[in-house]
Amino acid sequence: MSIKIDLGQVIHALSDALDLVGVDEVCHGKRVGCMALHCGRDLGLSDPELEDLFQAGLLHDCGVSSTHVHRCLVNELDWEGSRFHCIRGSELLNQFPLLAHLAPIVRYHHTHWDVLCTVGLPEKTAQLANLIYLVDRVDALAAPHYERDLLLARYTICDTVQRLSGSFFAPELVALFLDLSDSEAFWLSLETRHLMRFIYERERELRLAPISLPELKQLALLFAQIVDAKSSFTMKHSLGTARLARFLAEQAGLPIETCEKIEIAALLHDLGKLRVPDEILEKPGALTGEERAVIQHHSFETYQILRGIVGLEDITLWAAYHHETPDGHGYPFHRRGAELTVEMRIIAVSDVFQALAQQRPYRKSMAPNEIINLLRTFVQQNHLDGELVELAGRHLLASWQAATGLNSLEESLDSWASPAATKP
Repeated sequence: MSIKIDLGQVIHALSDALDLVGVDEVCHGKRVGCMALHCGRDLGLSDPELEDLFQAGLLHDCGVSSTHVHRCLVNELDWEGSRFHCIRGSELLNQFPLLAHLAPIVRYHHTHWDVLCTVGLPEKTAQLANLIYLVDRVDALAAPHYERDLLLARYTICDTVQRLSGSFFAPELVALFLDLSDSEAFWLSLETRHLMRFIYERERELRLAPISLPELKQLALLFAQIVDAKSSFTMKHSLGTARLARFLAEQAGLPIETCEKIEIAALLHDLGKLRVPDEILEKPGALTGEERAVIQHHSFETYQILRGIVGLEDITLWAAYHHETPDGHGYPFHRRGAELTVEMRIIAVSDVFQALAQQRPYRKSMAPNEIINLLRTFVQQNHLDGELVELAGRHLLASWQAATGLNSLEESLDSWASPAATKP
């Protein structure tokens, strides 16, 4: 089976997810994409080349999941650790054939021009990668000034770009950028209200194309790997939740197509967690009320990211409702009872089971019998579906193996015996 979706909408959704990592600075990828597009037009690029450049700008930071890394990239003009997210981003894009052609641009988008021109890349690839680098640094320099004093700050920003001509950036790109950015309109178009109108206008024309469920799963896996890389404590959480959800769906006798879509929804369920600061996810003690409120944003953010992709309406709801409960006291929509379909309930059970099977900063991983007993307590509190919890209980070892990816109980004995982890 195939689903008709617009790859452009998918790329925008991924950009929305990536922009969450900035927490407060949430339009970095979009600004980089827009500035690169404007510069590309002045370079005389063809329409397909412009689209590739724009998409590379949107996705250039797909190797960034950590708020700490994002802060370093924004606050430091030339951060020593920048190359690692470039390598990781290119590896992720290479996994998905429809986006793999963007990987070289992402791989080298923080490489100085005086080094990049010796690497042996095709001339056009090197030029586009360096252009992304230039406008990426412009946005980092401009970040403190949006909605405030950007028109005054532009002079200092342009002076910095000029100073780095020939070392960080190709001289011809610097000259082109300085000429293009001489107008106030260039800078004002980067402010959030005008930027989002520009993005909206680019999204209006749908270009639906069929994508198979295996291809969609491959794309969802790309999203999941970005989310799971956010913290060592949640590494492979989305993957484990998806495996378990698929397993429980099969044991429940659901149609194969539904099982596939449940697995995809589970891979995507925690996209909104990219907005949660690292220090909250990795806090070794109890969360404050304010911190818990930050956590409770994440499933709504997942909904907002996915709802823009026409054709994924059911997958969007299955993913976004994973913290809703039968008693209506879950979040963020307070759905209850029959409003929660079996697909939603399967992902909710799988999410909790997998989380309990993983080590967290405040506790060690739990053994299968401990997990199922705690899940039954949640059923008594009307927080989880009782039939699905008992289904997991009847296949407890297989459920645990699906959630953890481990083949035997012996492989996790050390984690059960060890004290809770501390923040790395």
